[in-house]
Amino acid sequence: MNSTPSQSSNPLKEGLSSRPLPRPCNVVIFGASGDLTYRKLIPALYNIEADGDLPATTHITGFARRPKSDESFQHELGDALSKFSRSGRSEEIWKDFSNRLHYHASEFGNPEGYRTLAARLDALDKENGTAGNRLFYLSVGPSEFEGILAQLADAGLNKTIDGAWARVIVEKPFGRDRDTAHALNEKVSKVFAENDTYRIDHYLGKETAQNIMVLRFANSIFEPLWNHRYIDHIQITAAEPMGVEARGPYYESSGALRDMVQNHLTQILCLLTMEPPADLSADSVRDEKLKVVRALRKMSPEQVARNVVRAQYAAGVVGGNDVLGYKSEDRVSPQSETETYVAYRTFIDNWRWDGVPIYVRVGKRMPKHGTEIAIYFKETPGVLFNAQQAGLGPNVLVFRIQPDEGVSLLIQSKRPGAQLAIEPVKMDFHYKTSFGKPSPEAYERLLLDAMSGDATLFARRDEVDAAWTFIDCIEHAWHNHPNPAPMASYPAGSWGPKEADDLLAADGRVWRRL
Repeated sequence: MNSTPSQSSNPLKEGLSSRPLPRPCNVVIFGASGDLTYRKLIPALYNIEADGDLPATTHITGFARRPKSDESFQHELGDALSKFSRSGRSEEIWKDFSNRLHYHASEFGNPEGYRTLAARLDALDKENGTAGNRLFYLSVGPSEFEGILAQLADAGLNKTIDGAWARVIVEKPFGRDRDTAHALNEKVSKVFAENDTYRIDHYLGKETAQNIMVLRFANSIFEPLWNHRYIDHIQITAAEPMGVEARGPYYESSGALRDMVQNHLTQILCLLTMEPPADLSADSVRDEKLKVVRALRKMSPEQVARNVVRAQYAAGVVGGNDVLGYKSEDRVSPQSETETYVAYRTFIDNWRWDGVPIYVRVGKRMPKHGTEIAIYFKETPGVLFNAQQAGLGPNVLVFRIQPDEGVSLLIQSKRPGAQLAIEPVKMDFHYKTSFGKPSPEAYERLLLDAMSGDATLFARRDEVDAAWTFIDCIEHAWHNHPNPAPMASYPAGSWGPKEADDLLAADGRVWRRL
């Protein structure tokens, strides 16, 4: 857990782990005029307020370059809430919440802007009793991190007294490879201690992602089966019908492997396959996740060619509309070698998962939007029912991470009637229908955890380093090997290239359709 004094006398609150309620603080969002602030961060903070979990004296200050008054900032955010808040906008709640929203205009590299910010936060502390607690959210591109961190340090905004805390939340991408991630970590560590650094991955804030640990370790019917003796293979799919939209330059420098696999899907894989932690403290959980990443089988360039497929979408039809191919998208090079789709087969080289293949795929311009994990159990012996009715198929446990969060289990059952006929049926759990209310947005949980000093759902420095070590093997084979595997192609609106189907077909398996 965070060693910064952040405990309070408030009763513990239930969740993935018990943690103190968040203490009042000043939240500062760098890049406050950006899309993330309007679509995710402010709606998340508003919904925390609507649920009664935001301390009444917490204030939020947006820091950005554009000149703007507090009032115009509040007005713009109010309009955004009507579009993007899961709970809509209550005028009564908004009236109080909006009075706690402020705007601070400054260039990111202007020292005077940080001195005046410090004075403004000190005044808010005195007025509202926030006791010097500060949460800085870097909702900016990685190129801005170093300058903002240096200015925060020069203005003394990373220093605290009298038991207060100062924390920083860093958005992805966290580096482009192991070396750049290491360099970025070094820069952050000069300003904020590791236990005050929160590397955010919004996938881990999703209810179903958190429920993976609960389902595994709080239900005795699953954990005894969670190993190579009973599980045949695992599939993880992240599909989206959107293309790169207006993010051509970013995507050209990133690609699907860096954008999704290195962080989101690797973190999900760790929760799914890690050993039981000693307790639910942040470091105990992250220690076990780290062991998984370190055990992922590293691949030579020749192994990458056999186990990894990369592809780009070509022109096609999505949702009944004709769409461009990737190379024809705005601000994308016609000679681009950036992948919009990745499928790979990997193994975790430890006792629990010995010999269990894990298949991961992620792609843009897919037919449907969704992220899910499918656990395929081994089939029953070829006697009794399998002898009478061939091809019954395995039990499959599915975690739906998004959009319809829930869990389902495919089992075999006798069909009603005089004849012995067996067919698969699904036991299905949906968060929305089971609990009678929509799940909180991922950023709501993660912001609350950061204010509470609970880093369980945030990536630790050594996790990031180990994940990049695995990804760099693949990137090196693609871009630095004299004979890299060719870039495949798939029509927009399809489930990916034939080469990805062949990857599973070679093992006698097929991809599960969402």
